Amino acid sequence: MNDEAAAIYVIKTTANQERTVANLIEKVTKKEHLGIYAVLAPDELKGYVLVEAESPEAVDEVIQNVPHARAMIKGQSNFDEISHFLTPKLSVTGITEGSIVELISGPFKGEKARVKRIDSTHEEITVELFEAMVPIPVTVRGDNVRILKREEEEK
Repeated sequence: MNDEAAAIYVIKTTANQERTVANLIEKVTKKEHLGIYAVLAPDELKGYVLVEAESPEAVDEVIQNVPHARAMIKGQSNFDEISHFLTPKLSVTGITEGSIVELISGPFKGEKARVKRIDSTHEEITVELFEAMVPIPVTVRGDNVRILKREEEEK
């Protein structure tokens, strides 16, 4: 692959069909051997898929037969502009001590709790369940909770 020739192109898709479009682009590319190098459908980018290709014509050709792929946005992007989509985010990002969360999986699914401690290195949080008779700290993974109310810092 020649880095000089490849560029990132943005494809507009039907809402909530980004993964489907990305998978279909991959299948068509493998079958047709078009000049597409990579396909990315970041969760944070609703309604769009990023495609690394040698030319806009290759992208246009591949999306012609892909359902839910609306159109290619004019112009191109580069690696620096999309690199933040490639960096994994910690599952405990945005959770603060004292926040009220709801457990979304595991044996305590549906229970509400208050965050007591955050362990960023292991991506775990320790919570105290509201409905428990005796306050027992429970440690869960950060992606197993949904934030209901963030605790604001007192000033």
